[in-house]
Formats: sequence, C-alpha cells, structure tokens
Amino acid sequence: MTALLAGVVPVFVLIAIGYGLRKSDFLPDAAWRPIEKLSIHLLYPGFLIPAIWHADISGGGATAAGAAAVSAVLIISAVTLLARPLIKIDGPAYTSVFQGVIRWNSFVFLPVIQAVYGPDGLALAAVVIGAMIPVTNVLCVIVLVRWGADQRELSALSLGRAILSNPILIACLIGLALNLTGVPRLGGISETLELLGGAALPLGLIVAGAGLSFAEVARRKATITAVSIVKLVITPFLMWGLCRLYGGSETAQGIALLCGAAPGAAASYILARQMGGDAPLMAGIVALTTVGSAAGIPILLALFHLA
Repeated sequence: MTALLAGVVPVFVLIAIGYGLRKSDFLPDAAWRPIEKLSIHLLYPGFLIPAIWHADISGGGATAAGAAAVSAVLIISAVTLLARPLIKIDGPAYTSVFQGVIRWNSFVFLPVIQAVYGPDGLALAAVVIGAMIPVTNVLCVIVLVRWGADQRELSALSLGRAILSNPILIACLIGLALNLTGVPRLGGISETLELLGGAALPLGLIVAGAGLSFAEVARRKATITAVSIVKLVITPFLMWGLCRLYGGSETAQGIALLCGAAPGAAASYILARQMGGDAPLMAGIVALTTVGSAAGIPILLALFHLA
C-alpha cells in the first residue's frame, strides 16, 4: 500500500503546484490558456496515439473496462435525465450538473494508472478513453443544446462538427486506426510522439491545478456536494461492478474503478462557457471533485486491493 500511495501522491502534488502557481500570479492569467491549448492539441495526442496504437485491444481486459465505463455513463445519464423534473435548478445549472456526473479528467486519471499499473495498464486505460470520449461528448452537447442559455437548433451536422473538433477524440481515432491496420512502429515518428507524450501528463496536471476555482463551492455547496457524491462514490463502484460482471481481469477492474473516481474535467468549464451552461457552477464542481478525488483514490485503492 505504501508503494501505491508513493505513486499516487505526486499526481496531486503537481495539481497543488499548478494551483499555487496560478494563485501566486507566477504566470499571468493570460499565459495559462495557450499552455492548456498546447497540452490538449499537441502533447496529449502525442501520448494517446502511440498508447492506443501499441495496446493489446484484442484481450478481454480492454473490452470489459471500456464496456463498463460506457455502460456506467449511460446509466447515470439516464437517471440524471429522468430526475430533471425533480432537480429544482434552472436549465444552465442543470447542464453543469449533468456534465459534472459523467465527464472526467483523464489528465488526473492516467498518471494514477501509470503509477499503479505501469505501461500495460496505461495502454488499457487509453483504450477506455477512446470508448468514453464520443459518448460523453455527444450526451453533453445534446443536453447543453436543450437546456443551456444559448438554446439552438441541433442538427446531425452541428453535432458531428462539435464532436470531431475534439483533438483528444481525433487522437484516439488515429491510434485505433493504426492499431487495427497493424501498422508497425515507425522509426522517428513513434519516438517523436513518445517524447511529446512524456510531457503531456505532468504539464496536464499542473494545468488542471491552475484551473481550479473554489469560489462557488461555499455558495452552492448542496448542489456541488450532491454531484461530487455521484461522481466519486457511486460511479467508481458502478464501473467496477460492471467490469467484474463483464468478466474483466483484476487489472481491468482496477482501471474501471479509478476511471470512475477521476474528478470532473476542466474541459467541462470551457464547454459550459461556450454553449450557455452555468460556468461558475461547473468550475466549483471541478474544484471539489478534484480535491475529493485526491482524498478518495487512495481509499478506493486500499479497499480494492484488500478485497
């Protein structure tokens, strides 16, 4: 257990460093947006493409973990949609609740997987990301179009454009295409991608920390706490149980558990701001789930490895 904690703690130390850098004005606010753009559009694809390209996706582990993650997202989405008449908040706030319970920050999730399960677990986790991203993006865009302040006509073309403009999804599709067509490692290209990928996770954690905002947590603590309970308590055990039901290996089950315990995604705040969601509420959800994830992941790991 000590070794597991030693691997997990640095992840959240880097998040704390990012938060401290932002609060101390070590870098001006205007500097963080291009750093975030660099991470998402270049460095993170540099990690995902070779990870999925060289992953063994024929085994039951990847299939079970991916299916469990997608199934859990669909179940939680359905329950949240059915509960809409009972959730006494306005439409834009509801879109942030919806994003909060189903979207997750893979910048935090992947380094934890790397620390606990090593390169093989990281490759399997990359496949799970490839399965999750299209589903969460489609659902969140539809909900934002329906209940966001900027309600607009939803067409197949606009939905497709919104989804395919996601650089993470594009990277997953490229890696999957290279994997399925059996393209071997390409000298120079593979090494370049791996160098980019090596920078993606630490910088991504620092950026995630810099983006945290706790201003809304005290003001709207009931809503944010409820979302955090679903995200950090219900979802991990749901994903783990489904993965076990689907026959996933112990590693696949652990990855499904950690996937469910990942905090809300900073990209949710950006999407809320762009499509008429409640961006301040979204920022509060991301902040509290990140802190909760830091406390909860070691506990979940201990429970899982003692079971």
